[in-house]
Amino acid sequence: MTPTELRNKRLAERMIQNLKRRNMEAYYCATATEAVEKVSQLIEDGSTVTWGGSMTIRDMGIPQALRNRGTLEVLDRDLVTDREEVVKIYERAFTADVYLSSANAISEDGVIVNIDGNGNRVAAITWGPKTVIFVIGMNKVAQTVEAAIARARSTASPINAARFDIKTPCQTDGICHNCNSPESICNYIHFLRNSPRGKHKVILVGESFGY
Repeated sequence: MTPTELRNKRLAERMIQNLKRRNMEAYYCATATEAVEKVSQLIEDGSTVTWGGSMTIRDMGIPQALRNRGTLEVLDRDLVTDREEVVKIYERAFTADVYLSSANAISEDGVIVNIDGNGNRVAAITWGPKTVIFVIGMNKVAQTVEAAIARARSTASPINAARFDIKTPCQTDGICHNCNSPESICNYIHFLRNSPRGKHKVILVGESFGY
């Protein structure tokens, strides 16, 4: 085990205890392969499953793995081209059995931070789906909640603005300007402190994924 792997494992073990105190099931997977298997284990046959605009979910190959099971109803907006159909999937997320997401950042004591432009992701994380499963690379861990917010706004948001080619100030120079741009993707800032009814599960992954 490399020093980085050892550090991630030890930190994740502490974070799992912090997340459990916040009424969230939590797991650590050293690799993406293990994480994909864990996601599948947590989803029962016959479930309806969907997710937000997460590069972590996509890059790990989770959508394909779930489709390959053949026992799930998978709502994948990447497979539809009509905007109305995409919106229908957004709306159906609220009645899904399982909603998958990553995070823009997570503090060491277990507060999950996400920033949205449209709000569909943070809305589904908050209300609707029976179960929400977060898949979060250890590269997104920040020491404090304040540091997690800073990471979300100064690292994740400028990169996502570039990914979508959105004309915001942070797209220009990579720096958060706390802007009020019409195209801002920082319209909704969401903190998950505790999980009501234990609906949220967290898989920490010992590899770097997402922004």
